[in-house]
Amino acid sequence: MHREKTKTITSIGGQAVVEGIMMRGPKKTELAVRMPDGSVSVEEVAAQSLRDRSGVWRLPFFRGIAGFLDALSVGYKALSRSAEKAGTEDGEDSKFDRWLEKRFGDKAMNAVAAVGSVFGAVLAVALFFVLPTWVFNLLEAAVGPSLAGWRSPLEGVMRILIFLGYLLLCAAMPDMRRVFQYHGAEHKTIFCYENDEELTVENVRKHQRFHPRCGTSFLVLMLLIGILVGFLIPFTNPFLRTFAKLLCIPVVVGAGYELIRYCGRNDNTLTHVISAPGLWMQRITTKEPDDGMIEVAIAAMRGVIPENGEDRVGVPGDAK
Repeated sequence: MHREKTKTITSIGGQAVVEGIMMRGPKKTELAVRMPDGSVSVEEVAAQSLRDRSGVWRLPFFRGIAGFLDALSVGYKALSRSAEKAGTEDGEDSKFDRWLEKRFGDKAMNAVAAVGSVFGAVLAVALFFVLPTWVFNLLEAAVGPSLAGWRSPLEGVMRILIFLGYLLLCAAMPDMRRVFQYHGAEHKTIFCYENDEELTVENVRKHQRFHPRCGTSFLVLMLLIGILVGFLIPFTNPFLRTFAKLLCIPVVVGAGYELIRYCGRNDNTLTHVISAPGLWMQRITTKEPDDGMIEVAIAAMRGVIPENGEDRVGVPGDAK
């Protein structure tokens, strides 16, 4: 059996920290969080898929774009909701928290999330698009025009190194390590369910934490596909080249989704080659979870299993 893409979330509000898992199934999305008091809270995250609005979004290639946008929307809602849960825990607010409450009222966490999203997007564009092109231009000026044919591969290598460095930096942070442990709990739970085993801590614990349909694998594929797309972009100006690459993101997302979908439905030499870079990267983004984390993952998984058994899906967001 196959499950849909999952996400691990950690939210900080006041002095309370909420750790949890969002599990997406073929019919609904569930958010399970470990509350500061030790209990596990589970609730459905309301979301409407683009594929429910138009049949166009169910077509090959377009379904990948729809799944990507749906994941962003649902993930944002889950983060906001987990932050609200964190705020329910009694505790003394900081001066910054009180300022946010006074300035934005009930919308404080939404405002923080919006600002963080914008800042994160700008930083990502600067690091993964503008910086590699700018650095390559410096190298080309130093080496000469003979380096021109290597622009896209070298820019791609730089993006991968930046991504790898970012993940290693995150893995060194104690809080982020817990996020990666929850990520491992997700994969283990999904494998347990796909193998028709009862969802218990003991059964889940024995499974591996590397999954071919992970979001990490999807991101790595996007980076690799981006190298191929880069050959088709003639611009050398960092800003023009960045603008062109941003316009090509739907192409990269759609192609990456179809490859992940293919790997989720087939097991052969080609799928092993396609999945290998992402599985390797998961050695950083997933860690062995403790029993409490597995319990949260199981709670989220149980919430998305359809009662009628219609739960066979190929990849994240795949339509039946």
